[in-house]
Amino acid sequence: MKNNRKNLTSFISHLDKQYGKRGTETREKYEEEFESFKLGVMIQELRKEKGLTQGQLAEKCGTTKTYISRIENNASDIRLSTLMRIIREGFGGHLNLSVDIY
Repeated sequence: MKNNRKNLTSFISHLDKQYGKRGTETREKYEEEFESFKLGVMIQELRKEKGLTQGQLAEKCGTTKTYISRIENNASDIRLSTLMRIIREGFGGHLNLSVDIY
């Protein structure tokens, strides 16, 4: 079998080509949406690991099932205070943040 590695491209190169370089409006919009998507997936995975339904999680942290669903499906922005409450009251955890400067 012949090696076709010359046709491979890095994921960063793909993003640069598809959305532009970091700092461009299109790329920054993509990065923000991707981070929001990841947050929704993390909340969904944590909820499932804890054996909670969306309704049960919502009740534990004082919000609605609809709001939890919207967060998990990347259909809603989430306030930091709400995220902290979900992590603390819903999951019994503590939220840690980090910032990357490029």
